[in-house]
Amino acid sequence: MLPQFRKTLGRTAMAVLLATAATLTTVPADAQGRITPFMSAVAESAALDSELAAFYRENGYEPVWVGQDAESEARRTALLMALQKAGDHALPVDSYNIPALEAAMRNIDTQRDLGRVEVLLSRTFLKYAHDVSSGILEPKTIDETIVRELPRRDGAELLKGMVDGNPVTFLRSLPPQFPEYTRLMKARLKMQEQLVKGGWGPQVSAYSLEPGDRGDAVVQLRNRLIAMGYMERSASMVYDAALQEAVQLFQHDMGLNQDGVAGNTTMAEINVQIEDRLPSILVALERERWMNIPRGERHVWVNLVDFTASVVDHGEVTFNTRSVIGANDPSRRSPEFSDVMEYMEINPYWNVPRSIATGEYLPAMIASGGAANGHLQVVAGGGQVVSRGAIDWASYSPGSFPFSLRQAPGRGNALGLVKFMFPNRYNIYLHDTPSKSLFGRDRRDFSHGCIRLADPFDFAYHLLERQHDDPVNFFQRILNSGQNTRVDLEQPIPVHLVYRTAFTSPKGRLNFRHDVYGRDGKIFNALMQAGVALNDVRS
Repeated sequence: MLPQFRKTLGRTAMAVLLATAATLTTVPADAQGRITPFMSAVAESAALDSELAAFYRENGYEPVWVGQDAESEARRTALLMALQKAGDHALPVDSYNIPALEAAMRNIDTQRDLGRVEVLLSRTFLKYAHDVSSGILEPKTIDETIVRELPRRDGAELLKGMVDGNPVTFLRSLPPQFPEYTRLMKARLKMQEQLVKGGWGPQVSAYSLEPGDRGDAVVQLRNRLIAMGYMERSASMVYDAALQEAVQLFQHDMGLNQDGVAGNTTMAEINVQIEDRLPSILVALERERWMNIPRGERHVWVNLVDFTASVVDHGEVTFNTRSVIGANDPSRRSPEFSDVMEYMEINPYWNVPRSIATGEYLPAMIASGGAANGHLQVVAGGGQVVSRGAIDWASYSPGSFPFSLRQAPGRGNALGLVKFMFPNRYNIYLHDTPSKSLFGRDRRDFSHGCIRLADPFDFAYHLLERQHDDPVNFFQRILNSGQNTRVDLEQPIPVHLVYRTAFTSPKGRLNFRHDVYGRDGKIFNALMQAGVALNDVRS
């Protein structure tokens, strides 16, 4: 019978583990390979979890956590420290059930009890390791347009990493190592501390203010921007140059027109309370965990709700352009996923998606005997263009129409003069557009799902500069030929379509964008249901 673990213990699970460490006893198999009660309990407790079972079979049912040796103690200590700090990552601390670990440790009477505690610790470790490295939630269950595959690591591999390496170092390696993740954590902590102090103070009572205005509302605006960190403390009642500059900085961080005037749109954003900003940061941390993958030394980063597309080289943005994304309609919203750009097509055809062809174009064409939508070619299954006069339009309906539609290359083509292809099952790509006026708007969700670029030629030059000495002339020669031409990228480039309503600048300043499709609201609700605490402030 093992010693009773009901002696004086500390208040935390850490104290429980440290207090019991000296008396934990391991009972390995004897020289004949006899199965001990400890080994039997480990095998039984791990049986329903294939990864745990595989790990313990491989290591001969040796203890990882409950041994009396210094290595086991180091693992226990490191795990408990990580669990206690899980709230820093916006993880659901209660889901790791530290009190249950304490209770289990207090009630070890037999070798079988010891085996069950061993597996309980492994199971808790794996839950934490998966949560912090690849997220709490399954994206597809939250919204079907978030089609990102989680970077889940094998449980046996995680346990082996904990055994083979320094446990503190290994646990610290699990969260995303990208600077953005660290900056978001720091920004969240700072906002939580500000919330405890009273937030950003009273809202501004005016509907709008502009340079030259004076009075109490100007003081409210100044005080609020001071609390947000946009300007130094002062007591002026005048909307002066310093206040105008602070408003411009704020507008930049909100993705607004930076005119320095606190109009109704800007004022509405200024008056958003701090507790209404925090959810976006929690969601951004979860989204970062979903993307805990190699992103590519050079990659394309499309933040849908920022309406921008960027090229990132070694962590630095080297090109940026405005974009138009899918309209906020269930059939047109741009999905979130990662793929690899393989080529660009200059002077592209637009092969009209079947849903658009049958839903938007064909009814009028059939009704007019083929006269409507004359800019579109009718194409047979073998790729031949069919004369409209050869088609018996009256015999077809949108459901039975056997042809496809496409638009020939040209300046009026819906895809403009170039498209950038990362072949995927969602038929999403980046492209030019003849509808340039839309790029002047703050909110730009108008497409059928693909991403339109404001500066597609410059984007193409930037991508081609690594494989052509004169990318501009190379591109322009093909463009001027008018011929549909595929240009392969010698080094394919990862493309990430992301959705970040909260993100930081390299200096750590928070930016916020609107939840255009309502996805972050769904994610936040799911995080709350999973037990994440909105206002978890460390003491």
